[in-house]
Amino acid sequence: MRVHLRAVGRLSGRSEERALVDDYLSRFGQTGRGLGWRFEGETEVEDKKNGGMAAEAALLRAAIPSGALLVCLDERGTLMSSPEFAKKLQGWADQGRSDVCFVIGGADGIDPSLRAEADMLLSFGKMVWPHKLVRVMIAEQLYRAASIIAGTPYHRD
Repeated sequence: MRVHLRAVGRLSGRSEERALVDDYLSRFGQTGRGLGWRFEGETEVEDKKNGGMAAEAALLRAAIPSGALLVCLDERGTLMSSPEFAKKLQGWADQGRSDVCFVIGGADGIDPSLRAEADMLLSFGKMVWPHKLVRVMIAEQLYRAASIIAGTPYHRD
């Protein structure tokens, strides 16, 4: 199963967030390889014309792989524990889903039309998080999920 990450906004190449995201995604790549999971890349989009959420949604749609299972990160989404998230990913892989794409919106969130197209809305809590931190959080949770399924000691109940 190929995992993709699409986000509104850019992380600076020298930022602490960029270093954390790269570290966790590298670990995910190593751990996920034995599970048949691989990270296919991260695409950052930016609406330079200030068209709002609708324009951001159009840029995100263009970056989502055709046929991918779409997971939008949204505070109104489903709350899951790390083991539940790991089981969800494993379930998608077992169903033969070839691509899963996680989408992070901009400052105003994800346009309602794109949220409506999602196969799943996933929440990291009722609080709103900055996109930079959400990117770190999904990268870490992907690594944690692979670690749980692979049985490595990274995750401890």
